[in-house]
Amino acid sequence: MRSGRSVLLFLAVTNSAWSFQSILRPYRSTIGRQSITKPLSGILDEIEGDSYNLSGGSSQSTGTRNDLADAYEVMLAEIVFSTNDPRVDIINKFDLVTDPDFLKWLEDTKIGRSNDPEERMALKDLLEIILDVKTKVEVSRLADERAAKEAEEAEQRRIHEAEARAAAGQQMTTADILKKANAIGTQTSETQSQDRETKKKTFYEQELTPEIRLSYESLLKKVLPPYKAGDSAATTVFIYYDQFDAQFVKVVNERAENGEQESKDLLEALAVEQQNRIAAASETLKSVLSVGDPMRMEGAIVRLAREGKVDEAFLLLLQANEDQAKAAGANGPAQLMAKLRKRAIEEKDKQTTSKEIRLIRQLLREDDVQVREKILEDAFTPKAAFIVPGTMENAQKALDGESPDQEKPVPEVPPPDFINACKAVLLNFGNVDSGDEERGDLATRIRKIASEAEVVATRIYGKGMTTREQQDRAWAETTTSIFDLEKMEIDAERRGEQAPWTNPDADDDMLLPGFDAQGRMKVGGG
Repeated sequence: MRSGRSVLLFLAVTNSAWSFQSILRPYRSTIGRQSITKPLSGILDEIEGDSYNLSGGSSQSTGTRNDLADAYEVMLAEIVFSTNDPRVDIINKFDLVTDPDFLKWLEDTKIGRSNDPEERMALKDLLEIILDVKTKVEVSRLADERAAKEAEEAEQRRIHEAEARAAAGQQMTTADILKKANAIGTQTSETQSQDRETKKKTFYEQELTPEIRLSYESLLKKVLPPYKAGDSAATTVFIYYDQFDAQFVKVVNERAENGEQESKDLLEALAVEQQNRIAAASETLKSVLSVGDPMRMEGAIVRLAREGKVDEAFLLLLQANEDQAKAAGANGPAQLMAKLRKRAIEEKDKQTTSKEIRLIRQLLREDDVQVREKILEDAFTPKAAFIVPGTMENAQKALDGESPDQEKPVPEVPPPDFINACKAVLLNFGNVDSGDEERGDLATRIRKIASEAEVVATRIYGKGMTTREQQDRAWAETTTSIFDLEKMEIDAERRGEQAPWTNPDADDDMLLPGFDAQGRMKVGGG
């Protein structure tokens, strides 16, 4: 499985240096000091104090739990209201988000006690995404370990075989060496051809590894019995059909071959659903071809795409008809089918709400590097808006005869958003194999597109700076970087303190002379 290496190489866990427990260190240290320095007291003092608080523990431990809950709330809000794909934010905060205490708080406190059905459903979806990302990271780790072990074993075998050949060569005479060289020369071409034939196994011949099975455990739990009342294998397949890929079918087929009846029933329901979708796609294609004129055919496809009827089965049927026409030598029908398929893909992409995903799909279909660069350049270049924003300020300026304010030119797809979308695609579909050895798997192609995007973005916006480069520049220009200030804030919080500029309760002595708490200059004696 190829998702392991590709996901971990592309997505680094950036917040592994600290965890939620670090939030508690200042409070724990304070509790420790108080327990040591507290003088001895009588039984009455003990009873009247917090030591025998039957309502839920001491006030200090309650405060600690509240602080931890507040930290959970802040991080949950950051993920929920972020403009990124939630999987990217989960990876960026992996150690925090996958903390067992946080997951328990999310499931028991936020989901279990929520009275809003929509909120509860949304939080359940988020919890599922977190667990899915956690599983994929574990799968990646297992895949890397297995690959490293296989590489080590292969190296050991190579060394052993080389030593064996060297030992055998020392015992050969000159005549034996010449005969051996002649035999090797005649067998070289045959051996190379055999190596090419056995070098790469087909998808269906590849072995299912433990990490592949692990990656589909979550989906298997959803689609295999026990079902809810009114559900069946057929209804389940209909709901989750878009999540069934070839690798998943192999996993289910393996379970069916091992005698699992539930998996056999699922495969039968999947076959029926595929037949139904192909039949519906055939009727859809007939309705498109029946209009006669190619331009009207494309118009029919536009209408069908808006109605949601351009699906995978319809695209596959167009591809099959195109291939069949080419094989029969009918170039005209083949070109028509290719044109209709291209238009159908474009219209299907337009139904995607994310401009970043739409751009990635367009780039994946294009094999020419120069064309891809042109597409990226067009998407990344800032463009002025033709329509003036309809704000109250602009309306008032129009009444006053003034020219309205116009927004700054912005790109159709900002490069940072595109990179985040690439990360999300790698995380979701990094294990997808295109079946084309020349084009490579999806992870390889996404990384190549990302590198091309970086070149184009640098050409348009200039070279970006890392955090360290920004700090070095600030030092050279004798200014203080916001990253330095943030580091000082974090260090102060870990010591149980607050940086002066973050303390809302600080008095005027902490402020610059002549300024009040709101930063306004004091005038006169007030």
